Amino acid sequence: TVNHNHDSDYVDVGGDTMTGTLISRNIRPSADTTYNLGTSSFKYSNVYATLFQGTATSARFADLAENYLGDNIYEPGTVVMFGGQNEVTVASGHMNTRIAGVVSTNPAHLMNSEMAGDFIVAVALTGRVPVKVTGTIAKGDMLVAAGNGVARAEADPKMGSVIGKALENFDGEDGVIEVVVGRL
Repeated sequence: TVNHNHDSDYVDVGGDTMTGTLISRNIRPSADTTYNLGTSSFKYSNVYATLFQGTATSARFADLAENYLGDNIYEPGTVVMFGGQNEVTVASGHMNTRIAGVVSTNPAHLMNSEMAGDFIVAVALTGRVPVKVTGTIAKGDMLVAAGNGVARAEADPKMGSVIGKALENFDGEDGVIEVVVGRL
């Protein structure tokens, strides 16, 4: 339990004392950058806030994505291109050079996060993402659009058509594999 003592400059946190001042339900430390919230051994489960200001040193998920306005709802792993009624649409054609990227599953960082519209599409710009694929793929193969929102391997891709490089082998008609995008 947290006991707030409005007559002094401390907040009692279950028997331990944190020096600071309680101002309108804000806990203000008595000195800058001198206290920690949790430890490396005893972590808080979740922290909820409207805005976080600070330095993040790691991320849970593996890609950097940006929101674009789509013309439909697309599943994660779908290959998209610039075009359609808005900014992006499902990728069509083989080795299309208008590729925007791949719909992200869980971006570690999402840019343009407050974009408004009916069909917001988080497109992975760099990092690892699951991608819908078809055909035989070897780890390290460059992937291009195969049409209908899926990717395929291509030994000699056209400039602007590469989606990413395969991080695993695949031998089948249709499936999903990990691909690194934005670092070619």
